[in-house]
Amino acid sequence: MEVVFSSFRILHIVAGFVALFLFWIPIVTKKGGRVHNSVGWSFVIAMALVAVSALFMGSYRIFFDSDADSERISFSWFLIFISILSGTSSWYGLRVLRYKNRKNQHRNIIDLFASCLLLASGISISIYGISIGSSLLTYFPILGLFLGIIQLNYWLRKTTKKMHWYFEHFGGMFACSISTVTAFAVFGAPKLLQISSSNIFLWLAPTFVLVPILIGFKTYYERKFHKGNKNSKSENKIIQS
Repeated sequence: MEVVFSSFRILHIVAGFVALFLFWIPIVTKKGGRVHNSVGWSFVIAMALVAVSALFMGSYRIFFDSDADSERISFSWFLIFISILSGTSSWYGLRVLRYKNRKNQHRNIIDLFASCLLLASGISISIYGISIGSSLLTYFPILGLFLGIIQLNYWLRKTTKKMHWYFEHFGGMFACSISTVTAFAVFGAPKLLQISSSNIFLWLAPTFVLVPILIGFKTYYERKFHKGNKNSKSENKIIQS
């Protein structure tokens, strides 16, 4: 079974690095263009592999590895949260495109379940982190609480803004990237930079850096959109920029 576990670990690392590299390409290329779409789907596939491999490794250590110590178990819960964060965020990013023309509240049970799962996992694992005195598991899962509330708020409200799907799609995919960047910061950067991986600021730095970028992106494009004429022509200009 350890051979299978090692294979999933290699898959997780490779898929994570691929996703980390691919994420930035759709941002700087023409929105809705061939490169944006093809690379975007490649990013989603890589994130799906990250989520599946993280879920397997975390579940195996917790439920089937009798030799796992407390440190491995706590790390496994972190992997499971990474799996949920990656999977639900990428799912959300895709589904808002699927229902971009909706006007009323969204009641699809699968979409609501995914957002609720992210919200519940953020709360549960944060509480677990407090109980074992782990700063990583205490503070990082709060991101799941934050994102879960945002997603549910979007699904359960009528749409009032034009191009709402555009901003939510980017937000969902951006949330995916946070998991890969955080994993690199926690486990890759310390080895490369010869620094301690126990520093909480190292764990939370990707969130502190990427979330303001996301907010800035949404603010910029909302102003750019509402500044011009509110018609299909102005929408197309924004999508292509």
